[in-house]
Amino acid sequence: MRRLSARIALKSGVWAACLTPLALVVYWTVADDLGINPIEAVTRWLGVWTLRLLLLSLTMTPLRLLFGLSWPITLRRLLGLFAFFYATLHFGVWIVVDHFFDWPTMGADIAKRPYIMAGLGALVMLVPLAATSTAGMVKRLGAPAWRRLHRLAYLAAVLAVLHFLWLAKVGRVTPFLYAAWLALVLGIRLWAAARRIVARRRRRRAEADAVPA
Repeated sequence: MRRLSARIALKSGVWAACLTPLALVVYWTVADDLGINPIEAVTRWLGVWTLRLLLLSLTMTPLRLLFGLSWPITLRRLLGLFAFFYATLHFGVWIVVDHFFDWPTMGADIAKRPYIMAGLGALVMLVPLAATSTAGMVKRLGAPAWRRLHRLAYLAAVLAVLHFLWLAKVGRVTPFLYAAWLALVLGIRLWAAARRIVARRRRRRAEADAVPA
């Protein structure tokens, strides 16, 4: 019972933390406190939080691998869904507010600016992940296929980081910090995979040596 209460409190805290950026941008919009280019400010804010939440969701498994913690895994799906939510808002502002469904202009923008293509690619990668995030879909797809599909999250993160790096102005360090964060997460996953392979080979060798000649 105590563990259940702690889990509910933890998830409630994550919900509140993840909704705070949205509440802030709504407040700034109402207060007319978004600077000289409000549309760009809102678009950038929502995009940055998409990337932060996506990287946070990918950080949960490395936390378990490094420190043996199990509770971060319970937050991985929630953080991923919030990343998709902010990505949808990010592109929604671009489509509705910035261009108001001017599809030819948006098409020309996508063809002209590779960073938009990268961002759009990240959003497309997140769609099947959000659609298959339920326990029912895990059962329907089967755990191995579901895990393979959800590796798209790493590709989405790579594209999102590229999107941010392309947008970065000369001298800005922040996009490179996000790139370093992603590199660290990927590095830990690769290190863990290499350890598993080595352990499996040692086990097979030990089993082979144990067989009497």
